[in-house]
Amino acid sequence: MNIECDVLVAGSGAAGLSAAVTAAHQGARVILVEKAPVFGGTSCFSAGLVWIPGSRQARAAGIQDDPGAALQYLRGEGGPFLDEPKAQAYVQQAADIFAWFEDHTHVSYHLSPLWPDYHQGVEGASRGGRSLGANPFDARRLGARMAHLRPPLASTTILGGMMVGREDLVHYYGMSGSWPSRVVVGKRVLRYLQDRLSGHPRSTRLSNGNALVGMLALSAFERGVDLRLNTPVKQLLLEGDRVSGVLVQGVEGPYEIRARAGVVLACGGFPASAALRERYYAHVAAGKNHRTAAPSANTGDGLQMASQAGVALKEAQHHPAAWTPMSLVPQADGSDVPFPHYNDRGKAGYIAVDRRGRRFISESLSYHDFVPAMINACRDDAEVCSWVLCDSRAIRQYGLGRVPPWPLPIGSFVRSGYLKRGESLEALAQACGIDAAGLKQTVARLNAGAGQGIDEEFNKGADVYERFNGSRGHTPNPCVAPIETAPFYAVKVVPGDIGSFVGLQTDEHARALDAQRRPIDGLYVAGNDAASFMGGTYPGAGITLGPAMIFGHMAARHALQRQSAA
Repeated sequence: MNIECDVLVAGSGAAGLSAAVTAAHQGARVILVEKAPVFGGTSCFSAGLVWIPGSRQARAAGIQDDPGAALQYLRGEGGPFLDEPKAQAYVQQAADIFAWFEDHTHVSYHLSPLWPDYHQGVEGASRGGRSLGANPFDARRLGARMAHLRPPLASTTILGGMMVGREDLVHYYGMSGSWPSRVVVGKRVLRYLQDRLSGHPRSTRLSNGNALVGMLALSAFERGVDLRLNTPVKQLLLEGDRVSGVLVQGVEGPYEIRARAGVVLACGGFPASAALRERYYAHVAAGKNHRTAAPSANTGDGLQMASQAGVALKEAQHHPAAWTPMSLVPQADGSDVPFPHYNDRGKAGYIAVDRRGRRFISESLSYHDFVPAMINACRDDAEVCSWVLCDSRAIRQYGLGRVPPWPLPIGSFVRSGYLKRGESLEALAQACGIDAAGLKQTVARLNAGAGQGIDEEFNKGADVYERFNGSRGHTPNPCVAPIETAPFYAVKVVPGDIGSFVGLQTDEHARALDAQRRPIDGLYVAGNDAASFMGGTYPGAGITLGPAMIFGHMAARHALQRQSAA
């Protein structure tokens, strides 16, 4: 069985779906193949944020953002590893392309006006307005296809399948002292219970990356995109120097798909490949531990196939992946599921320590900055790990890792060993294997100035981004509070990632390039298969999904323009 289409897209995350929707909207016949039995890729595990400088949401809020300032920020972040042509194309076109998605598809986003860029000391950084968050999406609109939408990480849901959107976190954190927050959370729980009573295995109110994928998928299905699950791409087909299609492994055997306009690779990078992690992650090469949150299917298929077709691999980056500290949540079957620590570290009354009981970074800095600091602190240890800890006051208000805040119970997490508890700091240290004297000294040093909002060791809460990660309404410093109310709690975190940055070389049209930067005719790359044009840095919230959507759109648009001109 050999078939033809206009655009063949490999991978069904935000990048692949964006390319598919864009092409189908222009009347092209699109086939979207996915290796896994579900669609959505890593995007379904994400927070769903996009980094869009100068968006119309920002302009409507009176936030002026010159593309030149955003480019200056990216230059300061990426330095010599920045892909200047792609960076220029992104800051100049991202706002208009994202507006196209909102005008022509079901994509719907809101401004996060107070969400600053991650490195305020870099010239051009925004104090808020470049990050947008996905609005909730009703998965029932997908009909029977909802069953094939990849669920979020199990560790990030509650009550057996209820999603917690980032827009709702303030209400979950505020339940202990706010009746309006209790009402909001109560409505979310009621909706979830109704879903379960109606026979749905999980919540139909989608948030975060699940919402984005649902929006894009519905838009694709309405336009006739042919989604084929359990269909990995095995080989690129070449006619001379041109990529003309792919060989896939279908359920009933291999077959060829010819693509008249082009092939778009959006297979999700390589974070689930043990061999490639060892090749590119220095701590893994040194024999240290690591845990990815990416789907197990993301093993670098796109990179390997494209390299065989002559596409250059861009290995020179500040970092090979998007780092995130992970705790490992035990499951009933004896396995564990990673939980990404985005929110708890920066709150008032939380610190992270190594096995010596010493802090190693301001905990309110970004997750991408936290992991290298942890690796460096543990350079002489057999295992890279740290412990995020707090007291009973803090855990009941904000939770800790997967452990929820009041009024949900926490005893099961103690019994499973995920959450360590001690009636004293010495007891907690013993439970965790931390040096007790070192921990007591660290907490005493913090507590000495915490009442005045002072962190003499790392100046936690030093800028607007750090304070954004803190406890809303807590004064005088939203990131600092004493750790003093027993019992004390801790969760172990290890180095992890949410996607790879080393990837295939592409140009500002998302065309694949060879070692001489010449385009490979008929081949495009988007998402984590493409090398980070930001030089392997993490400038702000949404810097993976934003480029995934924008360059997915550019790839499809250029492929069809090329077909029309032929």
